[in-house]
Amino acid sequence: MNGFHSRSETERLVIRPLAKEDYSNWLHAFEARHPSKSKYDQGKRDMSECTEEWFYRLVDRHQELALDDKAYIYGVFRKDDGVHIGMIDFSTLARDEFQWGRIGYSVHNQHWGKGYGKEAVSEALLLAFSDLSFHRIEAHINLDNEPSIRLAEIAGMQLECTRKAFLYEHGEWTDHLVYCRNAPF
Repeated sequence: MNGFHSRSETERLVIRPLAKEDYSNWLHAFEARHPSKSKYDQGKRDMSECTEEWFYRLVDRHQELALDDKAYIYGVFRKDDGVHIGMIDFSTLARDEFQWGRIGYSVHNQHWGKGYGKEAVSEALLLAFSDLSFHRIEAHINLDNEPSIRLAEIAGMQLECTRKAFLYEHGEWTDHLVYCRNAPF
């Protein structure tokens, strides 16, 4: 899809694919994370394997996934100073008569509580409908992930159902809430 190379802006944010020149900014954002605040927050991570060459391969891989219409992975940057604050991704679940995708999102925990998640996810959904030509976007959320549930709801997604034993994680099949939003007609 041609839309992967596009970018979108809000009042405070820029949403665009990562570029190789983002390495230092991207790495600093991960290194500046606070310790984990919940079981769904990775907090500080060992970034020693994330060399510049490793990052360049990551950017190339993101481009390959987009060219194959498998996934579209975007960085979220603060507009006023360019700081990397998080990521949003869309995975293609089905095309043809469905045009169906899944959204994933994360904001580095040092930027929580500032409304960036709402702003980024709301804008990214519009990008998915317009530039990526999805008709339906789902978020698959663990039953007890209250911050993610709130964010999906604030971004205009609606609870559709609970999928039982939906995802294999942490050694077991777990239930997930399915939030969805369709493109405006």
